[in-house]
Amino acid sequence: MDFLRPASWEEALAAKAAHPTAVPIAGGTDVMVEINFDHRRPEYLLDLNRIGDLYEWEAGADTVRLGASVPYTRIMEHLRAELPGLALAAHTVASPQIRNRGGVGGNLGTASPAGDAHPALLAAGAEVEAASVRGTRLIPIDDFYTGVKRNALAPDELIRAVHVKKADGPQQFSKVGTRNAMVIAVCAFGLALHPATRTVRTGIGSAAPTPVRAEAAEELLTAALDEGGFWESGQVITPSLARRFADLCAAACNPIDDVRGTAAYRRQAIGVLARRTLTWTWETYRGTRRAAEGAA
Repeated sequence: MDFLRPASWEEALAAKAAHPTAVPIAGGTDVMVEINFDHRRPEYLLDLNRIGDLYEWEAGADTVRLGASVPYTRIMEHLRAELPGLALAAHTVASPQIRNRGGVGGNLGTASPAGDAHPALLAAGAEVEAASVRGTRLIPIDDFYTGVKRNALAPDELIRAVHVKKADGPQQFSKVGTRNAMVIAVCAFGLALHPATRTVRTGIGSAAPTPVRAEAAEELLTAALDEGGFWESGQVITPSLARRFADLCAAACNPIDDVRGTAAYRRQAIGVLARRTLTWTWETYRGTRRAAEGAA
């Protein structure tokens, strides 16, 4: 196994073009596990740790451009207001040591359905900035996951950043695991309310071959909130609506039985998480509305 260590982004792209099978490594929290257990033996490792641009972020007027290697700890500390769903997901990643090393780019590159960042990125409607010597493109997160641990990157492309719209409403993330910390998700669920567009987005992890959205549930809830005047009134969501939303989220799953949980348990758990996160996010929205009306 050869070790490539570019000193700049341009050198990294050139190395990836010359060696398309090279496996990028930055935090190494996924790659090193696979290598240590002999699940993977790449011909080349492409070390990206010397490329400072990958560790930077920029908050624009509407969007945060998050470098692929920005550690989860930094997201928790500095981007909680702009990216609340992703910050909540970052809290659940492994241990403090791994949160100090790992970043969203690694989750996206591995594309494991159990990656903690995926549900939050789906719910937020993120875009992945992919680059090669041929140029740069933005891949919508909905098109990024193509199969079990497969993504839409071309062989010569690297992930440079993720573009995420700043939250314009409450976001939540919940995860079920076999213990409270240092655990791979049995299943996970992300939810984002977008009052500016009067829409709802979801993200489901570890309950299908890829991270997925519950689009039928989103359409149901978006229509119900709009037609019922919920956005204006801030009234409580009825239990029947929450239950229908949860049932559709569970139906969006296509899980398997494995050592962490059964398919039936995952479906049930996603339904519970969906109902709970909907309650939490909507109560936060109602509280924000009441505060704004009181200030006026």
